[in-house]
Amino acid sequence: MENPRLEGKCQTGVLGLDEVLGGGLPRNHLYLLQGNPGTGKTTLSLQFLLEGASKGERVLYVTFSETKQELEAVAKSHGWNLDGLSILELSTISANLGQTTQNTLFHPSEVELNKMIQFLLDKVSEAQATRIVFDSVSELRLLAESSLRYRRQMLSFKEFFIGRGATVLFLDDMTTEAGDVHIQSIVHGVLLLEKFRAAYGVERRQFHIVKLRGVEFKGGTHDYIIRKGGITIFPRLVSADHEGTFERESISSGNKELDALLGGGLDRGTSNLILGPAGTGKSTICAKFALSAAKQGKRVAIYSFEEAAKNLLARTKELGIDLAPYIDSGQITVKKVDPAELTPGQFTSLVRDANEEQADMIIIDSLNGYIHAMPEQQFLMLQLHELLSYLSNQGVVTILVLSQSGIMGSGMQSPLDLTYLADSVILTRYFEAFGSMRKAISVIKKRTGAHEENLRELRIGPGGIVVGPVLSEFSGIFSGIPKFIGNESQMLEKSDD
Repeated sequence: MENPRLEGKCQTGVLGLDEVLGGGLPRNHLYLLQGNPGTGKTTLSLQFLLEGASKGERVLYVTFSETKQELEAVAKSHGWNLDGLSILELSTISANLGQTTQNTLFHPSEVELNKMIQFLLDKVSEAQATRIVFDSVSELRLLAESSLRYRRQMLSFKEFFIGRGATVLFLDDMTTEAGDVHIQSIVHGVLLLEKFRAAYGVERRQFHIVKLRGVEFKGGTHDYIIRKGGITIFPRLVSADHEGTFERESISSGNKELDALLGGGLDRGTSNLILGPAGTGKSTICAKFALSAAKQGKRVAIYSFEEAAKNLLARTKELGIDLAPYIDSGQITVKKVDPAELTPGQFTSLVRDANEEQADMIIIDSLNGYIHAMPEQQFLMLQLHELLSYLSNQGVVTILVLSQSGIMGSGMQSPLDLTYLADSVILTRYFEAFGSMRKAISVIKKRTGAHEENLRELRIGPGGIVVGPVLSEFSGIFSGIPKFIGNESQMLEKSDD
């Protein structure tokens, strides 16, 4: 069979990678895949070859550092079959070289290297492969012994492959002395896999494109994971790449007084922050909006960092907010998120998936758990900004919950200030009145229209959410401990529970 001279982009078979690369790797070029041991170079390169084999291409894996049995073990762990791959092992190369003859003019290592390279090139010519992986260049670098000889050998590789219709991936485990600049200047692109140990929870893996000539790729840092089935890369979200159009619309909470506070409800394409100390009803307000949206025919996705789905359903049902029928119908989805096991890139991918499944409302409860997934606060703010901008462009109503530390007083603090990112801010508070602690709710900001600038009492009980009349006679609001000094007749009647 004649070796096909393929043009255009070479799809990698790695989920998310082609999006980062702008469609795939340009064909007929040499690339360097770098990463320390354990970062997934072998897995990625096998996916690259298997993708080619699935399209009827001839593919070749040349291994200096791993045996065929080891490659098959990797493939088996992912449920792959390597029957469509040609594998050339170092042991096969060494056996075909035979005994090194006595030579007084050349250094033995140079003779060995030249023989090995010539044998390799002969085998590559026979294979007529359109995708080739060399694992790894560290062995060639050791055989070359000098930087000059190593660079000269890599240039000879480049000259050999030009015009042969082959896309070549060189793996570098970065275990030998510095010298990568020699090959980096020769290859068409450099891809980097990195792994970091987290203080707690799953390790973090990141992918970078160091260099890629002639391609408008998506730069920056991209999270990735290795699981059964191979590597999955989560492209960094750029909101400007996802412009959308939608009709302006408000989604009601189903509570007349709460809607009045918000000037009619929550508007499509807005991000809305519910801020307050623990126990003031933030999650319940979210559930109320979710139920009302589902009743209006909307789709809702809830991401819970702190409360299991069954606990959420049981608790809200007791409050008269029964989400179960709408979960069963698929209108509402509830996903428990474990920040110790999930990278920020994975979470962003989950939210994007929900949007692509036509979610009208997305609830993140709470951002405190999201912060724990990404402790580098300055990067968290940038990532949140992109995520909220993306959802706004898609016309999604986003509700964010942020718990403040402390229960009362001026000592209450938020882990970070997100009020400038939110289009509207709903504030819940405890206040003191006539010897008892009560809850209050107010809206302190709404960019998309007018809102009520009053404080109302909030009660959460078996009857659900009750928002009382306007309370105007307060002292100490700015101290963080509002104290009602008006008439008790203005307060909600005490419930029997």
